[in-house]
Amino acid sequence: MKRIEQSLLIILSLALVITGCKPKEEQQEIQREEVVETTILKSVEVARELNLSSTLQGYTTQNIAPSVTGIIQKIYVLAGDEVKKGALLVQMDPQQYNTAKLSYENLKTECARMEALVSTGAVSQQAYDQAKMGLNQAAEQIRFLEQNTFVRAEFDGVITAKNYENGELYAGQYILSMSEIKTLKLMVNVPEAYFPMIKNGMQVALKSDVYPSQTFTGVVDQIFPVIDPSSHTFSVRVKINNPSKLLRPGMYCHAIISLESDNAMLVPYQCVQRLTGSNERYVYLNDNGKAKRVFVKLGDRYDDRVEIIADQIKEGVEIVTTGAEKLVDGVAIKVVKVY
Repeated sequence: MKRIEQSLLIILSLALVITGCKPKEEQQEIQREEVVETTILKSVEVARELNLSSTLQGYTTQNIAPSVTGIIQKIYVLAGDEVKKGALLVQMDPQQYNTAKLSYENLKTECARMEALVSTGAVSQQAYDQAKMGLNQAAEQIRFLEQNTFVRAEFDGVITAKNYENGELYAGQYILSMSEIKTLKLMVNVPEAYFPMIKNGMQVALKSDVYPSQTFTGVVDQIFPVIDPSSHTFSVRVKINNPSKLLRPGMYCHAIISLESDNAMLVPYQCVQRLTGSNERYVYLNDNGKAKRVFVKLGDRYDDRVEIIADQIKEGVEIVTTGAEKLVDGVAIKVVKVY
């Protein structure tokens, strides 16, 4: 019996020791502090810039596709040729055009004869008016056939493609393609947040990897009014004068649009954390000695600092700038330095 009492006493003592230690460990865990450095946020004036990229295009482009089918009698240009406005590019088989001219001449003679007889009453005014209408229609037909038989350049440009040879049957696919080269355009997609800031006439700086030491200039000349709901961007057309012809359609180009100065909350880039398995970003604030996680959106980057945007990010809040990577939401923090 005495041995049993001793054993019970030992077990009870061990239980008391274990029970007494557990609250102490929990208390130590609760009292654990992470050492951090913080910064008091202040609004900073920044020069806003949009840096966008796209491919240069001819300001005006055209596929040469006559409205009449038939044999291509002669193509006067090759791909790469520069042409002036009004230059003859293609001549189609002129049979339809020649036939229409003969018909027009006959109608013209008939109308002249009827006009002389109207005053004598030998031909009614109605018959003459009908003949005159037929003559006008024939003249219009000649103009149409002339434009589509003798195809001329509608602007100064360069031939970018040739799809047929002399004597081939033209049956749908365009014969030539040409593009303006002295004036180019750059179509860029701008995030919707900048819609109120972009104005017609704004200057645009342009850089090409082909000419890394040169900066070209352009101007915003059209802002498309609809926001794309899938990408949340809107289209902007930049017009570029290219008298030197250094830039060419198809070149990749970077457009820099300078906006008005604005205020932003900038923090060191390394203090912004990313949620594992997602693209969500967050920072930690000092909330009365505890780490408070706040999800943010990233704005523009300025060297080693980045703009952060959230309702709780405002002047005067204390943000953890060093040691954020070891924090969890709600853990006690010890601030050893405030910037």
